Amino acid sequence: MKVTRLESLHADAGQRNFDFLKISTDEGLVGWSEYNESFGGPGVSAVIDGLAPLVVGRDPRAWEALVTLLSAVRRQAAGGVVQQAIGAIENALLDLTAKALGVPVYALFGGPVRDRIRLYWSHCGTYRLAWATEMQIPPLRTLDDVVKAGREVVERGFTALKTNVFVLAPPGGGEPYLHSPGFARRGPGFPELNAERYVLAALREQLAALRQGAGPDVDLLVDLNFNFKTEGFLRVARAIEPYDLFWVEIDTRDPKALHYIRSRTSIPVASCECLFGRRDYRPFFEAQAVDVAIIDTPWNGVAESLKIAAMADTYEVNVAPHNFYGHLATLMNAHFCAVAPNLRIMEIDPDTVPWYDDLVTVTPEVRDGHLLVPARPGWGADVNEEAVRAHPPRKR
Repeated sequence: MKVTRLESLHADAGQRNFDFLKISTDEGLVGWSEYNESFGGPGVSAVIDGLAPLVVGRDPRAWEALVTLLSAVRRQAAGGVVQQAIGAIENALLDLTAKALGVPVYALFGGPVRDRIRLYWSHCGTYRLAWATEMQIPPLRTLDDVVKAGREVVERGFTALKTNVFVLAPPGGGEPYLHSPGFARRGPGFPELNAERYVLAALREQLAALRQGAGPDVDLLVDLNFNFKTEGFLRVARAIEPYDLFWVEIDTRDPKALHYIRSRTSIPVASCECLFGRRDYRPFFEAQAVDVAIIDTPWNGVAESLKIAAMADTYEVNVAPHNFYGHLATLMNAHFCAVAPNLRIMEIDPDTVPWYDDLVTVTPEVRDGHLLVPARPGWGADVNEEAVRAHPPRKR
């Protein structure tokens, strides 16, 4: 079997695009993966095109050798969009290899160790606040809306939710907004990234409303992204300690700073979703900086992600996948979660565009807040190319 072509496809996903890689072979088998250019990765498709000549004409089942080759050729530009392109290629090769053998991808790694995966509802209220129009979902504007969002989580069977930072009543008036200065989005706070009192007060009100709606038994998670610096992250963590959080998620490039925060708050700390490869993760493990290491399998590749998870296990650290993508990425992450013994929980985005399910041939099966691990060959689904063409990508 030889690879004949690498092709990128893109579909509108509301406030962003979904990006897919298709690898074709001379025997008619096709491998798929999902990647993402909308957040932090512009140019991944171009890098895939640049790497394609090293893959075409080769046996896709030798995926470890091919990934080793691609990494060596681009060693001087490791990480970033280069690693995201290599990860996309690796994942499509894994799909192809498993299909050629007639087995699920997890069988390539000795799994599964579990057949159902606990999920948390990610971006609870976030998309409704920031992108309701683009995604055609109910808007969120008030604390009553936050209460209703928490209640909906329970009604749909989930046992955990994660939210971001909302400012629903800005000082001096104005429209509610998602507090995201770390990404230079609308609202104050950029570039200083300070944890102002009104932001802390708004987050406490938001968590109280979510708890009111979701009740006492649902786990609450908070994602702070890159929105503060070390002093601010610690101020926020201490301000929200009374809400009995499952974890606080913090993005920082400094493992020592993260260890400092972790050592001074009672909330478990999750981080690392923006890192690439074992070498990036090792300093965070050595610094004892995290309780849960978040791994982006579309960026890293599922095989490399499992190596990161194995390394985390030697430091008594649990892992969780970064999964705010589409259905194909959810299935890719399901295979990662099925194999990694030190899994904590899995992310999923229930707030979606109306045509979300149409983009794949088989949708993930969610039951009682858990994802059932698929047993079909490969990832367990292919991309529906006709549906993708029916929803052309937004201009970036």
